[in-house]
Parts: sequence; C-alpha cells; structure tokens
Amino acid sequence: MIQSVSPPVKLNKFEKYKFEKDGLAVKNELEQFAKIGWQALDENDLIHRLKWLGIFFRPVTPGKFMLRMRIANGILSAEQMRVLASIVQRYGDEGSADITTRQNLQLRGIRFEDFPEIFKQLHQAGLTSIQSGMDNVRNITGSPVAGIDAGEFIDTLPLCQAIQDAITNQGEGNPEFTNLPRKFNIAVAGGRDNSVHAEINDLAYVPAFKNGEFGFNVLVGGFFSAKRCDAAIPLNAWVKPQQLSDLSCAILRVFRDNGSRANRQKSRLMWLIDEWGLEKFRAAVEAEVGFPLAEAAPKDEIAWEKRDCVGIHPQKQQGLHYAGLHVPVGRLRADRMFEVARLAQVYGNGEIRLTVEQNLIISHIETAKLDAFQQEPLLREFSLTPAPLVRELVSCTGAQFCNFALVETKQRALALAQELTEELALSQKVRIHWTGCPNSCGQPQVADIGLMGTKTRKDGKTVEAVDIYMGGKVGKDAKLGDRVMKAIPCDELKSVLRDLLIEQFGATEKPC
Repeated sequence: MIQSVSPPVKLNKFEKYKFEKDGLAVKNELEQFAKIGWQALDENDLIHRLKWLGIFFRPVTPGKFMLRMRIANGILSAEQMRVLASIVQRYGDEGSADITTRQNLQLRGIRFEDFPEIFKQLHQAGLTSIQSGMDNVRNITGSPVAGIDAGEFIDTLPLCQAIQDAITNQGEGNPEFTNLPRKFNIAVAGGRDNSVHAEINDLAYVPAFKNGEFGFNVLVGGFFSAKRCDAAIPLNAWVKPQQLSDLSCAILRVFRDNGSRANRQKSRLMWLIDEWGLEKFRAAVEAEVGFPLAEAAPKDEIAWEKRDCVGIHPQKQQGLHYAGLHVPVGRLRADRMFEVARLAQVYGNGEIRLTVEQNLIISHIETAKLDAFQQEPLLREFSLTPAPLVRELVSCTGAQFCNFALVETKQRALALAQELTEELALSQKVRIHWTGCPNSCGQPQVADIGLMGTKTRKDGKTVEAVDIYMGGKVGKDAKLGDRVMKAIPCDELKSVLRDLLIEQFGATEKPC
C-alpha cells in the first residue's frame, strides 16, 4: 500500500517540497530532464528529488554529477564491476569511484545527459541506485565475509538482500518508503566481531541465541548528526532470521508515520524513541509487525575485536581463501576497477566484496593460485600488507567533491598517515577517521582518533581546521568517542597527531 502522510501544522522546508511531489516521481521524468539539461530543472528536482534516484548535483563540480549505488551487503560480481568501470571510464580523468563506509560505491564525474543510458546499463546488469539518497533507507550493510567465514553464525547476504528488495521493490522503487522523516541506516551482523558497526545504525541486528535457537537481538536509534550523536540502544526484542525483513518494514512504517517533520535536526529515529519512551515505541512496532516480539536474549554473541579482513585468510570452504585488498582512502579509478574485476574472475569465482573500512575483498581463491595472485602488479598499490596508520585510515569524500565538506580530506589524510608512518614506530593499530563536516560520513566518533572538518581564524585569516575526537571503540563493547580538542588548524595537525600517537598510543620515533 502506498503511504500517505498528512501535512503537519508545521513543515520544515524539506517536508514542503516532499509534500508537493514525491521524490520517486522524477524516475519517470529523467529522460525529459536529460533532454532539456540540468540547468533548466526546477531547483528542488535538481538539488533534492534526483537523490531519490541516487543522482547528486554537486555545486563544487557543476555539470558533473555523483551517482550513489545500492549494493546490498557490499557484494557484487566482476561483470557488474566492469559495467561500473565502463561508466567511470567514459569521463576520463574526471571519472572515479569511491568505496563508502556503507559498503557501497559512489561514481563521480557523470554528465547529466548520460543518465538515461546509464540506468539502462545498470538495469541490465542487475544493479540499482534507487532510493539511495535523502530521506530513504541507505545501503544495507552486512558481514563482508558473509558465507565464507568459518566463524560466522549466518550468511548475512540473503538477509540484507531481502530487506533491500522489500524497501525498494526489487530495485524498481517503492513509494511506501520514499517519504521518511529523515535518512535511515540498517545493518545485519552475522559473526562475532561487529563488522557492521551496529551501534551507529538506526536499526541493527546482532547475533544472539535464545533457548538454544539462533536469532538476533535488535538495536535501535544509533545515528550521527551535526547536533547530536547517539549509540543504538536495545529494543528488548529477539527475532528469527526469517523475520528481519518484516520487522524492518514495520519499524520504518512506525517511523514514517510518527517521526517529527518540523525540526530536521530532531527527525532521526532516536528523537521519536525519546519522545515516546522505549516501551511505547516497542508496542507500536509490535502492533505494526503483526506478531509478538520475544524479549531479547540475555546476551549477544559479539565477542571479538573487529577485523579489517586485509590480507590472505582461509575460507570455511576447504582449499579456498579470500584476499582483503587495502584501497587507500577508498578511491578507485576506472583502470583499477577493470583490474579488480579481472583478478576476481581469474583467481576467484568472480565475486567482489566491499567493506565499511573502504577496502575490497576477492574471494574463493584456490590455494594453488595464491602465489601467482600475490605477484599481480595491482597489489603493489592495493596492498595485502599496508603500512600502519595507512591500513586503518578512513576518509569521507571531502571538499574536492562535496559542498558540505569544510576541509579537503582524502589526499590530506593519506599524506599525513604516510608521513607519520615513516617517522614513527607503532606497537598497536590506531584507527584514524576523517570527516569533512559535522554530518560525520567518515564516522570520526568510532575511531581511536577522529578528525572533523571545521574552520578557524589564524593570523587574521579563515583557515581549514579540525576538531579531534578520541576514545571510539569498535567490536565488542563498542562506544562512541568524545571531542577532546577544537579547531586545530590543518597546517599544525601533523605535530598534534604525532604527540597524540606518542603520548596515548605508545609510538616511538624511528632513528634518523
């Protein structure tokens, strides 16, 4: 049934244009839009509604658009990667792709008039970008080693795919879920190491046994925003694997019909839970889903420190291995995408997996092929054994492509990590996350050291700077970090990070 939301007494400006015209409506107008050109579009269609198709106008690169894909659980085929690579290749030096912190790909540099043909190619390849931006459910994340990890409880790919299919109508677009009060993140953990960062999702499922039966405890309300950051809290509910899709849709309907549409800074799911209280929210979800929710299992099965999956690892299938390739700050060019597809097909079964650390995995490599695989030239750039600090580095898009970013992130992050690695010896991993603005796409609150872009005054001029967060923890007993320093100018950052690494993480200076 198509949802209907009555206009509240007070609408924020986003809700006003959404009430006038559903974002999904532009799907049937895309070919006409492409003919008349992006400059002729209604401003709300151009800047906002096109995001329902995954198309993002970027004022910092006018005429060169970004396309955000949907890749459930971050798993795609070599042939699908080739299709995406060919799209990027068309735009030469201006075309690129980024692996995101939601196991997804964003394609950059695309000309607007090419979108109708691109969408035909995506449909033929079984790919979609539908409902991937604005007030929609974002990419469904799951274990990057789903189905191949000997320590997993369940393969999360079918679960993530089922949730995505229900929300998007098998990638064709689903009006029932295109008018949420705000964006919404869902994650499914299948093993012991919390590979999906469950605590930062609006809805997360974590493994738990109840009376000897496997299922999931349910967490709700985790989110980052410019005004507030909160870790997800237990719903006091336990569900069976086959119930995940129905429960996800029920929670979305409760949020859709009751979440605030007045103040956009108070529209994420946690604000509704705060307003109602957890018991009322749980009762509303139970009434909507149509079956009683069992109380949560006494404990979940998250017990390991989080793995990044980089390097060569044995699969649960005898004689097969997966290889985690480190992709510096997640940036891919077309030739690298084609090469990744080739390696996946020559050495594996053609499967490519993306991780929330912005890396990729090639699976199903036979033992006899490992030596030859490790000699491939691409692995000199996408290393199996990356240097410390570089290995753990995560970065958002930054000011190069994103108009929200207050600082340039990716290249600065990589350069600083490389310089500090050359100068310091580290005895432990240190995860450094960069985000260009308070929207926190780079997730600095879950890092050992998180850097959030801002501006400050120095010598009478406005300069790029960062706020520094520390204390974030992933894996077992995950928690969010706190801001410990404000407005450090970027040209002073190296010495500040150097001191933090020495004083807080036991780094030592390398001999000259």
